[in-house]
Formats: sequence, structure tokens, C-alpha cells
Amino acid sequence: MKILFTGGGTAGHIFPIIAIAREIKKISPAGFQFFYIGPKDRFISTILSQEGIDFKPVMAGKLRRYLSFWNITDLLFKLPVGILQAFFHIFTISPDLIFSKGGYGSLPAAIAGWTLLTPIFLHESDVAPGLANRIVGKMSVEIFSAFPVEKTRSFPANKIISVGNPLRTELLAGNPAEAKKLFKLTGVKPLILILGGSQGAQVINSRILTILDNLLDDFEIIHQTGEANFQRVKSEAEIVAGPRQRARYHPFSFLNETELACAYRAADLVISRAGAGSIFEIASAGKPSILVPLLGSAQNHQTSNAYVYAEKGAAIVMEEANFTPHFALERIKYLFSEPRKMKEMKKKAKEFARPEAARVIAEYIVAYSKQ
Repeated sequence: MKILFTGGGTAGHIFPIIAIAREIKKISPAGFQFFYIGPKDRFISTILSQEGIDFKPVMAGKLRRYLSFWNITDLLFKLPVGILQAFFHIFTISPDLIFSKGGYGSLPAAIAGWTLLTPIFLHESDVAPGLANRIVGKMSVEIFSAFPVEKTRSFPANKIISVGNPLRTELLAGNPAEAKKLFKLTGVKPLILILGGSQGAQVINSRILTILDNLLDDFEIIHQTGEANFQRVKSEAEIVAGPRQRARYHPFSFLNETELACAYRAADLVISRAGAGSIFEIASAGKPSILVPLLGSAQNHQTSNAYVYAEKGAAIVMEEANFTPHFALERIKYLFSEPRKMKEMKKKAKEFARPEAARVIAEYIVAYSKQ
């Protein structure tokens, strides 16, 4: 059996695919071959190859919702070329089905696969789908959604199966003792995990740096800064924080799977962007959170995601305009002064979590492939 994955080309598209592929291997260890079609990316190519997924790069044009010269080149050149490349790969591979994680990078494979009458399944992570997913949704046999059916926009309800967002189960296997050793935690103060995400980390970083000395008086911090921001944040933190405080500050450019699992397990509070992947990881870890939606995300999807999750009582939403240094500091201290509220937020996070999402989708794919 051959499964072809496709997606937009960011970590938010790739890690759920890896989670599903791992679950399929558990169900049928030797029964499937995996392929991926998407935009060329060295990092993604490396991590997919480590999972035994054959990466086939194609051109992919972005669907911008504003006037731009690049719309012309992308839609008149990149997208058509990408569709032809995908058509060749799909014709050669002859997959049993295509699983799309969405995003602009999925369009070439979805359009080519639909032309070749290959069944397409889509997973929508967000409350508000982007344009590419709305297009792919029309070609899809089924649409899996991360959020509840009644909260997911733009798709017919009878076509949606709500399963949650696929996450790597390894992220739930963190060990407190390993976390203490891995991050050199002092363990004398409550621990805050700050996740800037691959996009938009700079706003969170700069505002945290402004109050870092105040935070480190009362808390210990693991801070994922993003690759591009790491050296600047680390240098500024050394100036802002006093010598004794620095022992409680642990900046990282990127947290690998083991590190992230340990960080989630050890953290008392998570401050994060509001991508669906982050929300469902935080929920599955059962952690209270402050969500700072990325301003200007497509369809403003992070804001929609954040408020739907916050409705459950598991998180506080602070939009960028309100995430000012001193207001952020006040909200953090407020939460830690209310242990009952923190306990309730943990409970609501666990209730919202869908850690079985990857397994449910994998079982569905395996069953469909054997029909």
C-alpha cells in the first residue's frame, strides 16, 4: 500500500504527518510505503527521510489575498509547473490515497491527484481554513478537523470528522528528572515555558526581555527563541539578568522532540503562539497557558483558534496589542497567585485534549486502503 502525504511545508504541517505515519507503522509495520510531495526544503527533507518518508519536491505558488507582482509569477508559472511535477510523481508512484495536511504547498499534489482520480483526505488544523484548504476541501473524500465540527468554518458539516490535531505521542513521554538534568533546572521557583514558534517569535521575545529581570525574581524560564533570534536574545538576557538570575534562565533556539517533551512535563505555565499544533500539545500535556495569537496570520486563524480554546477555560488569550511587558507580567503573577484557577485550567486543558488523533486517522487510512 502506498500513502502520499502533502502539505504546506512548515513544521505545523510536517509534524502531524510524522505522527500519522508512525501510527500507521504501529498498526501495519511492513504494509505501507510513504511518500511526500511539497515545496523544496532541506530541513523538512531531512526529518522526513529519518521517518522513512520519500520526499518529492515540487514548485508551489502562494495564494496571496492582496495585490502583488508575485501573484502573477506564482499563479502563472510556479503553480502550473508544480502541478505538472506532481502529476508525474503521482502517476509514477500510483498511491492508494493522498493525505493533505493543507497549506499552499499542498495544491500541486491535490490538483494532480484529483485529476488522476486518486482519493484525497484533508486535515484542517484551524478554526478558519485558508484559501488553499478551502479549494482542496472541495476535492476531498473526507475532511478531518482539529476543532469541533460546529466551530470549523467553510466546510459542509456532513463532510467533517472531528478528531483533534495529530501529535507525536513521544511528546507526552517527558520525565521530570530528565528535564531537570537536560535543562540544568534549579527547581527552586515555578517554571514557565515560553514558545515563540517558527514565525513571529520576535514580538514575544522582545517583550519578555523587557521584564526578564522581574520574571526571574519569581520564576525559572525555558525560552524557545526561534533560530533567527537566539543570539540576540541570549546576549540581551545576559545584560538584563543579574548573575544569580541567569541560573534560572534557559534559552534555546529550537527544542527537539525529547527536549520539548521534557519541557512540557516540567512546566507550570506555557506562554505560546496559538497555532493548532501548539494548542493541542499544550492541552495534551495538561498545562495552563497564556496564548498570544500571531498578528496577521492567514484568515486571522490563530486568534480564532485561541478564543475557541480559551472558551473551555484552559487558557488566557492576550492579543499582541495587549501583550505589553508590564501587563504580561501582571497576568503571569495573577495566575500563580490563584492556585485554584491554575488547577482548573489544567483540568480543562486535559478535557479539550485529543491525544489519540494521529491513531484515529491512521486507523481510518489503513481501513480505507484495504477496501
